[in-house]
Amino acid sequence: MKYTELKDKTAAELNKMLKDEKLLLFEKRQKLKTMQLTNPKEIGQTRKNIARISTAINALKKDK
Repeated sequence: MKYTELKDKTAAELNKMLKDEKLLLFEKRQKLKTMQLTNPKEIGQTRKNIARISTAINALKKDK
């Protein structure tokens, strides 16, 4: 996911995506603890996605 894909979305869509990504991060961390996660780098990718979404939300707030 890239920031350019996110900047055209509405605040409601971004907030839903942020909630989904945070839930996904929680699930991946649980899988890591139970040794079910095969690629630990997925956690870092999910954290970066959360940061990108948060940046897009802040940019929308700043424009208003």
